[in-house]
Amino acid sequence: MGVVVSILVPLAAAVIGLISSLRTDHIHGNPTLTSIDAIRAAEAAQAEAEAAQADAEAARAGAAAARAQAEEAERQAEEALQREHAAYADAQRGLREMEARAQAERETLERSRAEAEEAGRAARAEMDTAREALAESQRAQEDTKVRAEQVQKAAEEERRVAREAREAAEQAASEANESARAAKQAQEEAEECLKKGIQPVAIPSAEEVEAVKRKVQYKEGLFHFAIAGIAGGGKSSLINAFRGLHNREIALGAAPTGVTETTLTISRLPDSNPKNPFVWYDIPGAGTLKIRDWQYFNEQGLYVFDCIIVLYDNRFTMTDIAILMNCKRFSIPTYIVRSKADAHIRNIMRENGYDSDEDGGDRTRRKTLYDAARKQYITETRGSIKQNLEDANLPDQRVYIISNDVLLNIVKNQILPPKMIDELELMRDLFGEAHSRRCVLRG
Repeated sequence: MGVVVSILVPLAAAVIGLISSLRTDHIHGNPTLTSIDAIRAAEAAQAEAEAAQADAEAARAGAAAARAQAEEAERQAEEALQREHAAYADAQRGLREMEARAQAERETLERSRAEAEEAGRAARAEMDTAREALAESQRAQEDTKVRAEQVQKAAEEERRVAREAREAAEQAASEANESARAAKQAQEEAEECLKKGIQPVAIPSAEEVEAVKRKVQYKEGLFHFAIAGIAGGGKSSLINAFRGLHNREIALGAAPTGVTETTLTISRLPDSNPKNPFVWYDIPGAGTLKIRDWQYFNEQGLYVFDCIIVLYDNRFTMTDIAILMNCKRFSIPTYIVRSKADAHIRNIMRENGYDSDEDGGDRTRRKTLYDAARKQYITETRGSIKQNLEDANLPDQRVYIISNDVLLNIVKNQILPPKMIDELELMRDLFGEAHSRRCVLRG
């Protein structure tokens, strides 16, 4: 085989070289064809000579006929010249008659022009008199208009003052009504909270706000995300996913995670990408002996954060409702997030009869059960949140259903996993809020 290849390669190169020469070199004529062409040309030349002699004989005959025609044309031209002389004499007589008539018309026109100029002078004199009278009338009208405008402006100023006074009175009444409505709403909300066992949160003083800002190292120009919710909801894992870190990457700054509540104090975690103006805060979980439910919002100082993610796992609690109510009071953007979607969907699949040890590699059945469980989980979650918010007299808002593993895959590997639900929308809305609210991106 090696010998064949060693032969074919130079052969192929030679063929390619020849084809290239054929494409580029100048091509000469075929010698055989050139001789044949010479003989054929000689015979054609003799035939052309004979034809030329015949043409010369015919030309001599044509010349004699042309002389006869020329003599006849000369005779006809002489006759035409005589006719032209007679026509010229007639034209001269007609021209003299036309000049006489034109002179008479010019004299008549001159008389008419003199009469028109005289009439024009008289008309201009009359027009000047009328123009002077009109100017006098316009001056009188202008004076009257100026006086009328002055009177109108005075009246409009009086109406403006009266209107402003009326609007001020209406604004004062509207503000009083709005204050009364807000006070009544606040009272109703407070009464509703008390009925549900949610203690009211006092409005912090300016000194308290500044103290909390110092405590959490709040910095202007950054967007501060707080992840809050009951203990065990997966707050630390969610922050790690947002920062593109696995839970095990403690050496790289991952937040500690565990089955029990591992976050006892607020943890401040800058984004792993220094170009992102984000700071993440892992808030200690509510519902434990360490943090009482009704004190959660106030004691954690959640009112200083720019955005709060309310995270829950299995059920939406009164603590979550209390956080949303107080965020609404402080006009803090909130995002309701349910985590561990992958685990919940697997549980529903098992409830619907799926057993991984018995599926026998039947991917079609596994996908059918997964799609059904996924749809059921999403529907039940959205319906539950809608009902909870309605029961608490809170406006409806979206719940983001996510898996921390899927979110981590998006952030760390920049791919879109097939089992993605709301992870990408959560990132879009959360970071869009950061951009539009107050952050300046650092290069």
